[in-house]
Amino acid sequence: MEQAPFEAARLTVRLGAIETNYRRLQRLAAPAAVAGVVKADGYGVGACQATKALAAAGCDTFFVARLEEGVRIRPLVPKARIFVLDGAQVESIPALIANNLTPVLNSLSEIAAWSAAAGAARTQYDAVIHIDTGMSRLGLPADELATLASESNTRLAHLRIVLVMSHLACADAPRAEMNRRQLSRFREALTLLPAAPASFASTGGILLGRDYLFDLVRPGIGLYGGNPHEGQNPFAVVARLTGRIVQLHRAVTGDTVGYGATWHIDRPAQLATVALGYADGMIRALSSRGFGAISGYRAPIAGRVSMDLTTFDVSEVPPELLQVGTEVEFFGDDISLEEAAEWAGTANYEILTGIAPRVIRHYEAAA
Repeated sequence: MEQAPFEAARLTVRLGAIETNYRRLQRLAAPAAVAGVVKADGYGVGACQATKALAAAGCDTFFVARLEEGVRIRPLVPKARIFVLDGAQVESIPALIANNLTPVLNSLSEIAAWSAAAGAARTQYDAVIHIDTGMSRLGLPADELATLASESNTRLAHLRIVLVMSHLACADAPRAEMNRRQLSRFREALTLLPAAPASFASTGGILLGRDYLFDLVRPGIGLYGGNPHEGQNPFAVVARLTGRIVQLHRAVTGDTVGYGATWHIDRPAQLATVALGYADGMIRALSSRGFGAISGYRAPIAGRVSMDLTTFDVSEVPPELLQVGTEVEFFGDDISLEEAAEWAGTANYEILTGIAPRVIRHYEAAA
């Protein structure tokens, strides 16, 4: 019998928790419909597996960022709506049509290109109009919105507008005045365009309250267990990133740890070197700042995170829990995504989506 390989690093993904979180978001957003955002390889957990889990929970509308992401999941949900946030570039139009993908149109030039393709095919194509209400990133700015409003009969003649959307800049800050400013701008924009369903809220927007829900919400981070707001997380843990101890080492006073010799041992210490480094998604900014967890016991990172390895001071962990092969959690049940992000000085989104392909994914059905 062939021996199972030693898995140095593992991402455990609970597909049942994705379904649980989807249903939780349905309750929070009712009566608005709930789409599933599966861009960035399903926020790092696997777009195909996330799509199937969401479809099993009843999701029939999906958002991706890239054309290739939509192409990848289309066979899994042949009857679902798939919206591509990157829009309709001239070069992408044949693939959008061939895979029945609906572009989110971000400019007058994209509207013109998608409309021209529909006209050439002597039909109407579904489209989403994206309005910039304050992000200054994607979407029609005020001058282009005014042009579209005054010329909608001609510019939209070959298009069937199935959604008008915008995106909140400060949804993670419930008290931010920017949220109310953008809400006002979005409501005004809707009055200027032909009537269509509206979408404004991602996970953070859903948690802002009923004024932000409109007809369709499009959660991302909440589906995968992340909390966009401070306070208690209303979502179930989906992902758990662990690495295994590959060496235990007794250090004496005066020893140093890692590149640059930045961690100085001021007392005898037990160290554990774990096969998890920045090439796996263990962000280097966690050097001498972050923690790992072993059976609920937290151990500080000792020195710099290197490409393939991270060393922890496990002196306070019961010795019987320490052996080569023991799992050390970076985030999951004992350390939240939000804690890991705070230690690294970044966002939980980056922690989750930054997990490298070489980390083995294991999928569990249970929540």
